[in-house]
Amino acid sequence: MNFFRETKPPGTPVSEMYTRHSPSSLNLYAACPSMFVLERIMGYPQTVGAIAHRGSAIEAGVAYGLLHPEASEKRAIEVASDKYGQLTALSGDNRREKFYDDIPDMVAQALDELRPLGIPTNTQGYIEEKHPELRLPIVGYYDFMYEDKGLIIDLKTTDKMPSEIKIGHARQVSHYTTDNQEGRLCYCTPKKVQTLRLENAREHKRALVNIAKQVENLLALSNDPGFFKFIVPDLDAFYWKSPASRQLAFEIWGI
Repeated sequence: MNFFRETKPPGTPVSEMYTRHSPSSLNLYAACPSMFVLERIMGYPQTVGAIAHRGSAIEAGVAYGLLHPEASEKRAIEVASDKYGQLTALSGDNRREKFYDDIPDMVAQALDELRPLGIPTNTQGYIEEKHPELRLPIVGYYDFMYEDKGLIIDLKTTDKMPSEIKIGHARQVSHYTTDNQEGRLCYCTPKKVQTLRLENAREHKRALVNIAKQVENLLALSNDPGFFKFIVPDLDAFYWKSPASRQLAFEIWGI
C-alpha cells in the first residue's frame, strides 16, 4: 500500500514528481511502462476499484485481530467492514456489494492462519533502502513483522489462489527482508488461505534494484513530463481498461 505517495499536479517537473522508488512503482514499470509514465511521471494516478478497497479493509481487520488477541473474530470483521464502507462510500463500482460479502470469511481465515504466530512486533512498518547504485531510495511498508521469529509477512487478498508466489510480490517482500529475516506471503481468497515462504530473496531484491536502475536511466532523459509521450500505451492491456484511463490516453496520446 502506497501511504508514502505524494500528490503533485500534472506538469510538475519529473525530478519533483518522482523522488523515490517503491516496489509497487517498479513493478508497475516492469508490467506496463506506459501506465508508469501516466501515473508516476505525468501525475495522473488512477482510482482503484472495490476489489482493492476490499484488500485494504481486510488488512485493517486482520491487523486489529492480531494486535488484540483478546478481541473476537466478530469484532475484527466489524473493523474490516467499517473500513470498507469508508473506502467505498463514493464508489461507483457495481461489484461493491459482492466484495463486501467476502470480508467475513476472508478475515476469519487470515486470522486462523496468522494468530498462531502471536502478536506482531509491528504493523505497517516503513523500510527505506539507499542503494549505492541508485540515486533515489527504495521505500515501502510491510504488513506484519514478528521480530522474535525473524519474520516479515505480507497479506495478499485475491479471488484465485496462486500455486506459487507471484514475481511482483516476491520483489516487494524481498525489499523488506534482511539476511536475518524470512519473508512470507499470506494469500487469502474467499474460500481458502495459504502462506508461502519467499525463496531467493537476494535475487529478487537484486531484480528490484535493476529495474530501479532502468527507471533512473529513463528519467535522466528529460525533466519534462511531456517528453515521455514516446512510450505509447497499448489500450488492450489490463491497466488501460477503465474509461478514465482511456480518456487520458486520447487526450495525451491522441489514441
